[in-house]
Amino acid sequence: MAATKTVTYAELMAMLGTHKYAPAYLLHGEEGFFIDRLVEEFEKIVPESDRDFNLYTLYGPETDIDTVIDACRRYPMMSDRQVVILKEAQSMPAAQLDRLAGYLSTPTSTTTLVVCGRGAKVKSKDLPAKISSAGGVVFEAIKLRDRALIDAIRHVITGKGLHVEEKGLSMLADYVGADLSRLYNEIEKLTVALPRGAMVTPEVIESHIGMSKDFNNFELLNAISLRDGKTAFRIIDHFRRNPKDNPFPPTLGMMWTFFSNLLIIHYTRDKSEPSLCAALGRKGNWLSKDYKNGMRQYNARQVVEILRALRRTDASTKGVGSRQDPYDLMHDLTFRILTARGVIN
Repeated sequence: MAATKTVTYAELMAMLGTHKYAPAYLLHGEEGFFIDRLVEEFEKIVPESDRDFNLYTLYGPETDIDTVIDACRRYPMMSDRQVVILKEAQSMPAAQLDRLAGYLSTPTSTTTLVVCGRGAKVKSKDLPAKISSAGGVVFEAIKLRDRALIDAIRHVITGKGLHVEEKGLSMLADYVGADLSRLYNEIEKLTVALPRGAMVTPEVIESHIGMSKDFNNFELLNAISLRDGKTAFRIIDHFRRNPKDNPFPPTLGMMWTFFSNLLIIHYTRDKSEPSLCAALGRKGNWLSKDYKNGMRQYNARQVVEILRALRRTDASTKGVGSRQDPYDLMHDLTFRILTARGVIN
């Protein structure tokens, strides 16, 4: 069996732009945004006037694989191609999906089959290789994190004809997290409000999206990296007054990521920025100012102490050993971070 051929989102979008279609595609994985956008592209293969006859959309929980195969074996009506989309395939048993092997051994040349597992990989371990063997394409939609998320946000904004400041990028990443569907909707607000070529600044984000440019996780992390307690506690007090817009779990996750990476930085021998970026698994040759500040303010032993405090706080948020208000926990945690002496016990 041939090795599984996998592509990136950008590569697959470029392929579809050539209008040369493979007999089958598997789109599956955590990030539903990519899958939704790709399904829209596959639907566009069939002209809107022909969709009643040449576009079949089936749902895994409501159909069986024989129905899918029967649809694939049909020939398009008054058209060169038909598209069969099987959605929610992640909910189908592996045994059902494995039965596609017979069809994939001799796929219909005028049919494009698209199997979608939105939010999770399909249960069939053999299906990706079977689709590749049939000359098809496999795409796994992986949740974006850290620098990859920042790059994705920049790509969406510039694709809309706008420019963005670096702080604006970080604010959006902090505000929407890795929810790209929400990100796309928020950026749509900006494209309506701003003229083409405009700059997306923190002030623009505050005005049109509603995120505070002064009180957010990005600014809290900046204050902690500088050991600026006055600013850090002022931000936490704002979070307490606006809990709906500032839930604790994302803040805790952000702190864990920052200090985990800071520990890697401390134990990387080559302290050049390209080397440190490589150690963190990031593309590029520059390190954010938060990490540069953190290197100066916290030594390795202090970082270990802080990571232990983060673990205890995470357990406390789940009711282990504490029933404190989450913002009291955030206040106590920040105090422990700012006063860490590097005592490990």
